[in-house]
Amino acid sequence: MAVREILKMGDPRLLRVAHPVREFDTPELHALIEDMFDTMEAANGAGLAAPQIGVDLQLVIFGFTKSERYPDAPPVPRTVLINPLITPLSEELEDGWEGCLSVPGLRGVVPRYRLIRYTGFDPQGQPIDREAEGFHARVVQHECDHLVGVLYPMRVRDFSRFGYTEVLFPGLDSTEDD
Repeated sequence: MAVREILKMGDPRLLRVAHPVREFDTPELHALIEDMFDTMEAANGAGLAAPQIGVDLQLVIFGFTKSERYPDAPPVPRTVLINPLITPLSEELEDGWEGCLSVPGLRGVVPRYRLIRYTGFDPQGQPIDREAEGFHARVVQHECDHLVGVLYPMRVRDFSRFGYTEVLFPGLDSTEDD
């Protein structure tokens, strides 16, 4: 339908806490989801949260078969996740490089739970209950952080491993982070 503007770090709307979705399977919800996929795909993203396009709802999308932004990442199932809840299934954290469409041109190493369970709802209001590990778990945690006003640089612990994509990964097209 439409590619929406992605808010950038510094915009106070990215720091707000999103509201739960209360009505499922509506034309408005389906149109928003379609716009989010159009926006994510136009930006070559791995995921997108509604707050990143200025919509304060607990709605995230993610998934790809192959990612230009993360060429070594395994596929992640294309998912619409509404009103999500994440439960760590172990205390084990794993460091990994992250970027964000709202933080263009930068990457940083962020610790995330390696193994999680996530629950929520699909657009029709049907329950979703999945376990995820590795990069899949990282993507879900990253996107759900947006729902509580957290951007990945807020989770970086070692700023010697945070910087411009073009410097850190010279072989990667840094325009993929815009």
